[in-house]
Amino acid sequence: MTTAATRHSDRRISPVFLGILAVTAVTGWATWTGFAAQPGVAVFLFVTAAWIVSLCLHEYAHARTALHSGDLSVGTKGYLTLNPLKYTHALLSIVLPVVFVIMGGIGLPGGAVFIERGRIRGRWRHSLISAAGPLTNVLFAVVCTAPFWLDALDGVPADFRFALAFLALLQVTAAILNFLPVPGLDGYGVIEPWLSYGVRRQVEPFAPFGLLFVFALLWVPTVNGAFFDVVDSLLGTLGIHEFDTYCGYELFRFWRGPSGVCEVSP
Repeated sequence: MTTAATRHSDRRISPVFLGILAVTAVTGWATWTGFAAQPGVAVFLFVTAAWIVSLCLHEYAHARTALHSGDLSVGTKGYLTLNPLKYTHALLSIVLPVVFVIMGGIGLPGGAVFIERGRIRGRWRHSLISAAGPLTNVLFAVVCTAPFWLDALDGVPADFRFALAFLALLQVTAAILNFLPVPGLDGYGVIEPWLSYGVRRQVEPFAPFGLLFVFALLWVPTVNGAFFDVVDSLLGTLGIHEFDTYCGYELFRFWRGPSGVCEVSP
């Protein structure tokens, strides 16, 4: 019923998203085949485009869940088109997350969709709307790591394996950070409906600064080290070695030149 109540144009996939998807496919092919003269450029474009695709799917999951929970306004806002430019603000939603990836190899959450919570009844629905985004990152991570834990890497070129490992690291970090119960992040959105009105009012002023607080904490060496120990442990259980993610990150930062540590396919 809720889907039928939205116009078809509100649900039509955006050409912008299709273009990013095409870039992902072409640069993924270039990474696999070694077509690019400089492998790092292909890896950079592949990982960046795939990361933006995951951001779009993350926000789409929020919007789609909200739609089926009673908020029909997400259609008119363009959230169901997967257009990254519709998710609140291009700078906060796309540019900053990509900058975070370049600066520290961290998949920080970026965009947001404005859900009209007053249209939705039931605490479970509110929690599910918040959880839908990071659960998409979890699913994306499962897909990226599948060749590793299925032991299906025979014939996979080294460059592509490294790029896939680094992309998996970004998805795992995004899922973990999104699920933190910090105001402004999805993890807090999951538990917020179950908190008292007084607690919610006290926490509300801090919500705009939650992401900045997390980012600042990750610059503390001890916190950063502990965080990536957890990430590396999770990736290790999925068959991804630290060497793979390290080489993926080194290839991604192609402007720094070859490290001399990673052997990549010609």
